[in-house]
This record gives sequence, structure tokens and C-alpha cells, in this order.
Amino acid sequence: MMTKEEILQSLAIQTDSKLILVVIDGIGGLPVRGKTELEAAKTPNLDRLAPQSICGLIDPISYGITPGSGPSHLALFGYDPFRYEIGRGVMEALGIGLKLTEEDLTARGNFATVDENGIIVDRRAGRIPTERNREICRFLQKEVREVNGVEVSVHPGKEHRVVLLFRGKGLRDDLTDADPQKDGQKAKGTEGLHPEAQRTADVVNEYLRRATETLKSFHPANTILLRGFSKIPDIPSMSERFKLKPAAIATYPMYRGLARLVGMDILETGETLREEVETLKNHFDQYDFFYIHFKKTDSSGEDGDFKKKVKAIEEIDRVLPSILRLKPDVLVVTGDHSTPAVLKSHSWHPNPILLHSRYLRPDRIRRFTERQCQKGQLGRFPAVDIVALMLANGLKLKKFGA
Repeated sequence: MMTKEEILQSLAIQTDSKLILVVIDGIGGLPVRGKTELEAAKTPNLDRLAPQSICGLIDPISYGITPGSGPSHLALFGYDPFRYEIGRGVMEALGIGLKLTEEDLTARGNFATVDENGIIVDRRAGRIPTERNREICRFLQKEVREVNGVEVSVHPGKEHRVVLLFRGKGLRDDLTDADPQKDGQKAKGTEGLHPEAQRTADVVNEYLRRATETLKSFHPANTILLRGFSKIPDIPSMSERFKLKPAAIATYPMYRGLARLVGMDILETGETLREEVETLKNHFDQYDFFYIHFKKTDSSGEDGDFKKKVKAIEEIDRVLPSILRLKPDVLVVTGDHSTPAVLKSHSWHPNPILLHSRYLRPDRIRRFTERQCQKGQLGRFPAVDIVALMLANGLKLKKFGA
């Protein structure tokens, strides 16, 4: 019996229709004084588009499960996140352009602040500037290059983020996170989930010890927290699975890395939303699937800044007309997960979704918000089904069966 994935792959056909997936990171929220961030934002363009579209709510993974950005994006790209488990380290490493071998071990890191007792005061080291991050990485790389016969390299990301690459024989990725992921707790090392992984855990922990010693004078970036230990997986490309020629427009390394892993071309772009949209315009004739990622909403939610997240949503709304002027055959606007400012973290709540094409029966809902979208005809469904809906509305799927 064929699986759902195999059936979808057998039905996919190449056409000239253009599909755009706009991912507003962490878009979903929870009410503060009666309104979510989306409900509080002034979004005339999204609200004008919603009544001409079909809407609903998506669960990134499944009911009640709070997703990381990796699995939630995999689902958006049409991959079952339970089947294809991809570590954060690999995504970050690929996102900054590192060339990985099958033996390499990667980890996503944060420069962080600890006090004299090793208690984490700030997991993000005050979101140090990216240039300062580069300076610290250069210094750290000179001081700690090798641990117990394993080469170690540290690579800067944006702000406080770094990527660690461990290169040596027999390294394992079945390790616990060396990051409690909350301020006020003691920094910790990693542990092997199986006896065979203990040597790798010892290498990582020795590196963390030396790095923390080296970083004493670099306050607030005086330690490193590591998570997402991972090695490169085997995963089919979107071209293989869906007969698409896909491209990604994203500024943050992790999202670029994940897009590269599923076979998207990574388009170079500037840092602003308008520059991302300009990149879309400049390459619109060259691809038939575009993934555009907007980050500010998630960062604001994690900072617990309700007003800042509202402003980020309004900024995105202002660039929507430029996307619509390209006249894509299918446009989807949604999020990878919810990041309510009131929780200061990702959450399990479903995300609103809007799908616009010429082949639909519009919902006529009033606004693009969580509570309005729950009235839409799409209902509540798994994010992994979005690509199939996009392909169908782009007339990129043959009929199934006789």
C-alpha cells in the first residue's frame, strides 16, 4: 500500500503557476486586555485579503505539542516532522554555509551570561551585536581548537547565536541539551543518551569548560549554551517530492539551513522586509515556489514585548501589496508556530492561515486573526497538508484514481 507521501509524489506535475508561502514567525498569540497581537494590530491589507481567501487554523505538529522552529518548518514544507527529525545544529550550520560531512557533529549555541555561581542570568547575553559576536568567536577559535583529538570550530551567527562544529571519528548526536533554556538555572553540560555517546559528551563538556574559562573577561558573553546536537540526515528534496523549483528568502541562518536541506535555492537578500520583497520581485521569473520568512514577530514574542510584536505585524502588513502585485497563482500567509508575548516562548496554540487563489469559495471573514480564522472553511488541520493545498490550487496535482 502506498503512503500518503508516495501518492502525493506520484500526482505532482510541473506547471508554470507560482506559489508563495509567507511565514510570519511566531504569529499566533494570546489575549492581553482582551486582544491578541494580531487583533490589536492595524492590518488593513491582510484584512482586505482575508474575505477573498479561505482561512483556518493549523497545528504545526499535533494537538498540545509545542514545536521548535525546525519541525514546524518541516511540516510547512510538506514533510512529516515525526518521520524527519532534523536537529537545530545542522540547520544552523547549513544556514551559515558550512560544508558538512557524515561524520561531523553540529550544535546550535548561544553566548550567555552566568554569575559567579554558574547561574544563568541572561540566556542571550543581552542580544550582543553581531559584530561583537564575530570578535568573540575569532578569539575563542584561537584559544580552543581541539579537544581530545576532535577538531572544534565556532562560527558566529546573528546577535548572540553561534554554531559549533565538532569534527572527528565516531561522534554521536544522541546527547541531551547543554542548555536548561531558562534564566535562573545553573548552566549544565550534556549527557549521552546511550553508553556509546558518552565519549562525545565528554568532548563537548570539556570544550564548554575551556570556553567558559576563556570567556571570563567577555561579560556579558561569558559562557556558551549548546542544544540541538545533530548530524546531517538523509531527506528527499522538494523537487523530487513535489516537482517544484523552490527558492527561499530568509535572513536568519537556521531557516536558510532548513530550506537548503530540502533542496531550496537560497536567495541572497538584505535585512529588511522590503529588501526581502525586492529579492522576491527580482527572482520571480526563475522559480515556481517561494518561501519568505519574517522573523521579528517571534523575537518580540520571546522578549515578552506585546507592543513590539504588534508593530512587527503591522510592518509585515505594509509590504503585502508589493507581494500581491506580482499576482502569484497561490499565496499562503501563516506562521510556523505561536509565540505569545504573555508566555515569552513558543506555544502549542494553532496558527491562523490564509490561502488565496482563483480557485476557491471565499470565506468572507472580517479579519485575519486567530478567532476569525477559526470560522473559516479550512477548519483546523495539520500544517503538513499545506503544500498539498497549494499544489492543488496551483493546478500542480493530477487526479487520484480512475
